[in-house]
Order: sequence, then structure tokens, then C-alpha cells
Amino acid sequence: MSITVQASGATGLTAEEVEQRRRDGLTNDVPDRASRSVREIIRANVFTRINAILGVLFILVMSTGSIIDGMFGLLIVANSAVGIIQEIRAKRTLDQLAIVSQAKPTVRRDGVAHQVAPKDVVLDDLIELGPGDQIVVDGVVEESALLEIDESLLTGEADPIDKAVGAEVMSGSYVVSGSGAYRATKVGRDAYAAKLADEASKFTLVHSELRSGIDKILKFITYLLIPAGLLSIYNQLFSSGESWRPAVTGMVAALVPMVPEGLVLMTSIAFAVGVVRLGRRQCLVQELPAIEGLARVDVVCADKTGTLTENGMRLSDIKILDGFDDGAVRKALAAMAGDDPRPNASVQAIAEELTDRPGWQHTAVAPFSSAKKWSGFSYGEHGDWLLGAPDVLLDPASEEARTAEELGSAGLRILLLAQSDRPVDAPDAPGAVQPAALVVLEQKIRPDARATLDYFASQDVSIKVISGDNAVSVGAVASSLDLPGGEHAVDARRLPEEREQLADVLEQQTTFGRVRPDQKRAMVGALQSRGHTVAMTGDGVNDVLALKDSDIGVAMGAGSPATRAVAQIVLLDNKFATLPYVVGEGRRVIGNIERVSNLFLTKTVYSVLLAFLIGLAGVGSQIFGYEPIGYPFLPRHVTIAAWFTIGIPAFILSLAPNNERARTGFVSRVMRLAIPSGIVIGVATFVAYLIAYAGPEASETQKEQAGTTALITLIMIAMWVLAIVARPYVWWKVVLIVASMAAYVVLFTVPFTREFFKLDPSNVALTTSAFVCGAVGIVLVEAIWWISAALHGEERRLIPASPGGSA
Repeated sequence: MSITVQASGATGLTAEEVEQRRRDGLTNDVPDRASRSVREIIRANVFTRINAILGVLFILVMSTGSIIDGMFGLLIVANSAVGIIQEIRAKRTLDQLAIVSQAKPTVRRDGVAHQVAPKDVVLDDLIELGPGDQIVVDGVVEESALLEIDESLLTGEADPIDKAVGAEVMSGSYVVSGSGAYRATKVGRDAYAAKLADEASKFTLVHSELRSGIDKILKFITYLLIPAGLLSIYNQLFSSGESWRPAVTGMVAALVPMVPEGLVLMTSIAFAVGVVRLGRRQCLVQELPAIEGLARVDVVCADKTGTLTENGMRLSDIKILDGFDDGAVRKALAAMAGDDPRPNASVQAIAEELTDRPGWQHTAVAPFSSAKKWSGFSYGEHGDWLLGAPDVLLDPASEEARTAEELGSAGLRILLLAQSDRPVDAPDAPGAVQPAALVVLEQKIRPDARATLDYFASQDVSIKVISGDNAVSVGAVASSLDLPGGEHAVDARRLPEEREQLADVLEQQTTFGRVRPDQKRAMVGALQSRGHTVAMTGDGVNDVLALKDSDIGVAMGAGSPATRAVAQIVLLDNKFATLPYVVGEGRRVIGNIERVSNLFLTKTVYSVLLAFLIGLAGVGSQIFGYEPIGYPFLPRHVTIAAWFTIGIPAFILSLAPNNERARTGFVSRVMRLAIPSGIVIGVATFVAYLIAYAGPEASETQKEQAGTTALITLIMIAMWVLAIVARPYVWWKVVLIVASMAAYVVLFTVPFTREFFKLDPSNVALTTSAFVCGAVGIVLVEAIWWISAALHGEERRLIPASPGGSA
């Protein structure tokens, strides 16, 4: 049987033909990455709903002639500028890494094969294929050596499809086994998967618990803003009895702090900075939620080869079995290794050692596949040879099988060279197998593997070693790394099919060998059915389905293009030890965003409540005839109130180290502090204002003193909320809090800033009452924090649990 059929023109296009197609625009002009352009980034960060609200309010304040009170307009510039800068930095990092990571097809031109970038493929290019190669454009098969294509990423069909000459192949699929070549018939945006890939590779924030939680919070706030805003507008313009200028500035002062203008910005910044930090470690984050998702993972399924062990292997020994001589075995091995067009690490190690090829001509070939665990070549009169797993090709009770198992138990990789009684491409191959030799290969354990496993163990993250190799060999590697349960490796061929039973085994065992690709996928699903968040690491074609189904897929940069295409995270340095940094970055993002969310939402709650209280008091004044009440603050007051209780501290806290474990329930935890704290601040500020309020006919000095009294109370309690959010304390957090307090002392005591911001704490009685109201509020907020912890069973600490522990 002829194993390769070639169409005419197998030398590929000529250089002149390639150049002509480029001039005609017949290139694969799909962008390398679907990230937003700089123009789109600028537009998205400038034209936001929050900027629109602040912009309208800024125009209203400017109409009163009070430029100072329009300082909050700087938020528009700051929000946009910081967001643009960070996203562009992240975009550049991602785009550079994506170019390194992208699949590079091998095209044949002028009879010479060489790798090119996907965008350099032109129409009618002849593209060579081997196991693990991604199909980058649509085409028609021109050469086929038992070529099998997996189209599951496009069609959902998990079984590989045989592709003979003339068969169509679609971009987005990948080669499972065999080799061949296809001619590009559709390139660029005409290709089947171009639009799908364009959407799938976008740098987005979708499907994130953190982002969806913030969206829920913002919806809740929106419902509060509408009635509170309308009530404030009515009170200031119609009930307060003030002229239009102070009425408008009061209305704006009431509305501005209701908008959590920095919350979405801080979230985006934290994610973007995370991407840049991980990019410096040669970690490509293909989807933003992966940073957050890996921080929530509680089970990591790790492939052995390429993850716990290094990719490269070395031929250690060839143990000749009865009935064969050393010369014949070495010739067969050298021939098979030399004829394999896409050798894996094992075959490559054999080829590097056995360089004297016998020059045999093969008549049939059976490419290696993860399903059957063997490959083979038929060499006519020289015999039909198989190379594969001993425990698959041999009778388990045989002496040769026992020898192979003993060698494998030492952590060595063992392959069996055998002769078959029929051609290797026969339907019933391998047939009767006659063992010829045991090929002993050494694989090196990664030096950083043990430290990485120890890290995950310390973080209560379970490790499941899932490998296609012999279970005894996998167990030896796991045991050498002190993985709990590693010495009791499970042969996956004896695993139950039923999901519940499989999940029971996975809960109890840690190490599995002889796992088929479909079993890897089933194991991921079984773990997920028990509520686990599963990360899958891998580098081979046999890992693709499991990577795709896992919560977080992590591919090695040196792995097959197909694994890199479906993974959310690609470790370009091929280091399993990079994963702890990704986990740490995710925890930093989640923990810190939760902290700053508390600050922003507390401000929103107290602003809305204060607006309601003032507004209801204004409505009540019309009904019951008492003196109307205007809003206590100028826009400049709410601006400085946010500077050191939220703005600057939130920015610093959002970028700080944080190793706290990620937990679900983000929204409820934030609301548990923000709502009661906001209520306390709002009520205490309102009471302090009522104490100091001298009526609508009050002098400017009395109005300033009343506003200052309310502002002191608000800042005191808001600072205490900051102090709570910053816990547990480390030195730099203490410095941050003390510096924020000192900044307010300066604002309230230096004559220039007092006059500039219209602050007057000179009335001792009113200032004393402000401190009393603030102190009561502080006690209440502190009590709420401890009571909430007791009710929900949460641990509270003022300092880290261990020396040097990150907070």
C-alpha cells in the first residue's frame, strides 16, 4: 500500500507566484491578534457613561462661574488617561507575546519547506502538516500519509476524521496523527474560522465573577441614583430657598459622589497591570479572566511529560530480547526514527543516538496516536516493525511486560520494539506481536517541579498527575516529587466510565497513567461535577480536548500549536514554576479590587443616603413649614473628601501584593461592609450638619462652618473605613493611612488651603460636635466589622498571621 499520494506541483509555489499573489491582495490578512486598536482604546476610555455624567455636571458648575468647584472634572481626564495608558501597555505586551506564541505553518515554496507567520500565507500555498499542527487557512489535501484531523473545535465532533487526497480541511482544526500537505484555497477573512478566531482571541473581561459582580453592584447603584438624584435636583432648585448658583453647585455636589467613577477604572487597571507583570515572566494571558480564574482554582491537572518532566529525552539503553540480535534491532530503530517525518521526544532521542540508517524503503506506515499508543513501519522483506507502549502491545503476564514494568518503576520511560505478523496499516494491526527489544529512555524531572507542587499543597490546591505514559513510570515520577498518593498510580484503562464513579476515584487518587485523550476530558468534567474549579496543563495534541473543557487551560509555549490555540494561558518559557506567579497575580487582582470596591461603594451609599435625607428634609419643609435645608457641601468639598479616603489610597491598594485566597461571594462580602458603613457615615454627617445648620438666611461664615462640621464627621468615619479595608496592617499600609490623615490636617489648618476650599473649623463648639459625631460613627463602623465577621464565620486580623505574610 502506498502511504503517501502526491498531487502535481508538490514543490509548491515559486517566489514569483508568491509575490504576485501578495500584489493581488491574496494573502492571509487576518490580524495577528484581535485586540483593540489604539483609536478604539481611546474612544472606549473617553466616551464612557460615567464620563458623560461627570461631563454634564461639570458644564453645570462652569455655568455658575465657580471654576474651583469644577475640580471634579479632572476625574474625567484622570479616568481616561490612566485607563488609556494601562490598556495600551497591556495591548503592546499581549501583542508582542502573541506573535511569539502564534502557530507558524510550514509552507513549501520552490521545493523548500520553511516556517512563516500565518499572515504570510498566500492563496495556493502548499502547507505541510504533522501531528499537533494547526490548520491556519482553509484548503484541499494534496498529500496524505494516514492524515487524521480533529475538527472538534469547529464542529463539536470529537472523533478524528481521516483526510485523503482531495478532502477539504478547515482552519481552526488540527492534526491528530499522520502527515501530509494541503493547498490553501481560502485565506484571510474568507477562511471558515477567521471570524470565530477573531472573536475568540479578543482581550476581554467577559465571563469573570469579579466583573459580573461589579456589574450587579453598578445596576443596584443605578436604581438608587435615579430617585436620589431627582430628589436632590428638586430640593436644591425648588425647596432650598437658595439662589440658582448655590442651588446648582449644591445639586452637583450631591450627585458627583454618588457615581463610583473609579471602581471600573481601578478594576481595569488591576487587570491590565497583571497582564503586563505576567508578560515580563513570559506568560501570555490570552483571556483576561484567566488571571482571576486561576486564583480560584482548587485542582490542577498536570500532564507529566513537558510539565513535571523536561521535554527532551535521552536514549539510555536497548535491552535485546530473545530471538533477536543487536544489529537487526538497531537497524530497525534507526530506520523508523529516520523515516518519522514528525518525531516526538522519544523518537527524536532514538534518532539522535542511532544515526547510521540502513536505507530501507517503507511500504506502509501507521503514525503514532494517543488512542492506540504505538506507531509502525512496514519494510517489505525487512519486516513489519512496531514501536509503542509495552503494556499495550504485550501480554501483562509475560516476562517482557514484567521487565518493562520494573524498569518503568524507576521513573524511566520504556518503549517496546516488536515485529508484527502483518502490515502495520492492516485493519486488524498490530496482530500477533513478537517482542524484539525494550528501549529505555531517561526523562529529567524539572528542577522547579517540587517547589511548584509544594506551593500548591500549601495553598490547598490539589494536584492530579494525568499522563498517557505507563502508570508505574508516572507513579515513580510523582513519588520522587513527594506527591501524596504518587506511589499508588492508577492505570486509567481500569477507570469506570460512569461520571459519578470516576469522580469518586479522582477525589481519592492523585496519579494516573495510560490516560486516553477522551478520558482526560472526562476526568476534567468529573472533577467539575463535584464543584471543583479545574486548571489543566499540557503541551501535546492529546491534551487539547481537556484544555478546552477545563476552567483554565494552561499550555506550554513549546507545545503543539493546537494546545496554545485553546489555552487561556500560555507559558512561553515552558516553566511549570510560572503558575504560582499567575495564581499570585490573580489573588492580587481579586483581593485588591474587593478592597477598593468597599471604599467606592461606601462613598456611593453615604452620598445617596445623605442626598435622600437632605431631599426628604427639603420636601418636609414645604409640607410642615419649617426652614428648608440645602446640601451641606460644595463640589470642591466632595472632591477633597475622596482624595485621601478613596482616590489615592484605592490606587495604591489596587496594585499592592495580596496573597489571600480567592473566594466566591464577592458581591455579598462587599455589601456587608459598604452598606452599613455608608449608612453610618450618611446619618452621622446629616446629624452633624443639623447641629451646625443655621438656616437658609445664615451668613456665608455660618454656612462654611456648617459644611466644615459635616465634612469633618464624614472624613473621620471614611478614614476609619479605609483603615478597616487596609487590614491586616503592614508597615506601608500604616504609612499610607497616617499620610492620608496628615494630608487632611494640612487642608484644615493651613490658611491658604482653608480659604481655597472654604473650610472653617474655627467654631470650637461645632468642631467638637463634629468630632463627637465622628467618634460615634467610628465605634459603630468598627463594631459592624467585628459583628459581621462573627455572623459569617470569617477570621479577622489586625496584623498578618505570619511574619512577612502578605496582606
